[in-house]
Amino acid sequence: MKRTLFIALTALCFTAAIFAVPAAAAEEIIITGSTTVLPVMQKAGEAFMAANPGISLSISGGGSGNGIKALNEGLCQVAMSSRDIKESERREGTGKGVNAVRTAIAVDALVPVIHPENPVKNLTVEQLRGIYAGRITKWKEVGGKDENIVTISRDSSSGTFETWQELIMAPDRTAPSALSQASNGAVVQAVAGNRRAVGYIGFGYLNPSVKKVNVNGLEATAESALSRKWPIARELYVFTNGAPAGAVKKLIDYLLDPQKGQKAVAETGYIPLSGK
Repeated sequence: MKRTLFIALTALCFTAAIFAVPAAAAEEIIITGSTTVLPVMQKAGEAFMAANPGISLSISGGGSGNGIKALNEGLCQVAMSSRDIKESERREGTGKGVNAVRTAIAVDALVPVIHPENPVKNLTVEQLRGIYAGRITKWKEVGGKDENIVTISRDSSSGTFETWQELIMAPDRTAPSALSQASNGAVVQAVAGNRRAVGYIGFGYLNPSVKKVNVNGLEATAESALSRKWPIARELYVFTNGAPAGAVKKLIDYLLDPQKGQKAVAETGYIPLSGK
């Protein structure tokens, strides 16, 4: 009787122990960086996690520079960036044992935007440079009303700022009087709320609250960005430490899949690598 009871209790304890073991925790991938790439990653990431319940994504913005810095410091596995890595950033990473590997996931057109009530329809690269350098201060100088121009820019940690500096401003610099914003969304809000303002945003952030401006007589479209006829076209990237492997490779492969991640690129308003 005692032996039978002991066996029963042992079996009961063993069964309880099995059910007490917690489910295996999901593997977490920390992703941070560009607010331009952020909508793509959020859209694709949601579907990716649904298809891969054993992998969890932690996604945040903060700017391309901050994303690459986090990768170099081992604080994330994936850095989102709307510009290429700088040589100084690569050297910094190398010194810490980090080999930043770049993967393009989308194409973007950086677009100047103004308030919908502003009659200006086109600006040249030279006019944009003059506006942001502080040499052109009135809208009437570029075909608009006799009103002061309020320039809205991005903060210096932004890849969008770096792209604007390289493709529009060089060799000049953006004037200190420009109002700095931390994200594309903040630029949209600032321009939508001020009829004298001009800003620049990623293609995926265009909406009816702002009016896009042609540049050099060209309209920003998927076709003009892919052909590089649009003068402020660029690729959007993710960076990893070394070639993607394991769960990170699964994510990168998902982002590049025409029926999955590239579909999310199009759905968020950006341009898939294939243009379709």
